[in-house]
Amino acid sequence: MKTLPPGLAASLASGITSLCQCWIVTRTDGLRLGFTDHDEDLTVDGVTCSAESGATGTALEQGTGLSPDSLEIVGALTSGRLAESELARGLFDGATVAVWRVDWASPADQVLVLSGTIGEVSRGPTAFTAEVRGLAESLNQPRGRVYQRTCDALLGDARCRIDAAAPAMRGSGTVATVRSARSLIASGLSAHASGWFEAGRLVWTSGANAGAAVEVRAHARIGPLAALDLWEPMPAPIVAGDAFQVVAGCDKSLASCRDKFANVVNFRGFPDLPGNDYAVAYAVQGADNDGGRLG
Repeated sequence: MKTLPPGLAASLASGITSLCQCWIVTRTDGLRLGFTDHDEDLTVDGVTCSAESGATGTALEQGTGLSPDSLEIVGALTSGRLAESELARGLFDGATVAVWRVDWASPADQVLVLSGTIGEVSRGPTAFTAEVRGLAESLNQPRGRVYQRTCDALLGDARCRIDAAAPAMRGSGTVATVRSARSLIASGLSAHASGWFEAGRLVWTSGANAGAAVEVRAHARIGPLAALDLWEPMPAPIVAGDAFQVVAGCDKSLASCRDKFANVVNFRGFPDLPGNDYAVAYAVQGADNDGGRLG
């Protein structure tokens, strides 16, 4: 049960209220930004909540069970507070959100109504819609190992044991030619065969996209150069001279673990897991009904 500040409780009891909502977003890099649906800026929890974005929130859905509380925030994108390019670069992924109910006539009278994280975000050139999920959302996340044919480890983690920092596992390149918003020709990767970086992670180290990361869709060696196709277009235009680092890709299959990385001893999948058709098959006269492994 929440305990309201005396001033806020008295305001609510009077029937004449001057309430608004404020949202404080804390990014994973520590930057805190505040937004409010009031028409003037307010200071809450030491953060200035800006009215510039014109933010507004939907009704807060809360229950007594373990279903996560949720609401949506809709607002305008502004270069000084929350830019479309920052959303596209993933700077708000995993950010925490605190939702406050505030008496704008007496901002000291405030109460925290929801803590959570940013979920799905949709954006356009001028506006955004962000879903705020309550703390119970973490209970919906899978925990433990997944029983599947492919490996569930990440390349280079403690379970995989590949040294992803080794020179053979990564490369540093520079854009030579831009073919499209997500396709380029690069120099500096001639030591790596075609396909080595497919499904790998590319991180820009210079240019307008510095710090942004994207997955590689395809990699082909063209003489001393390399052609890279990305799964998503970058937030800012790619230009010749932009530098990046890229890590080898892993498709999580047993064949890649054995042939590409010689690491089958650490494979974390179940390659002999039967498919649905095999699992529900019934005995047939004259067929191989010995229960042996697939193959």
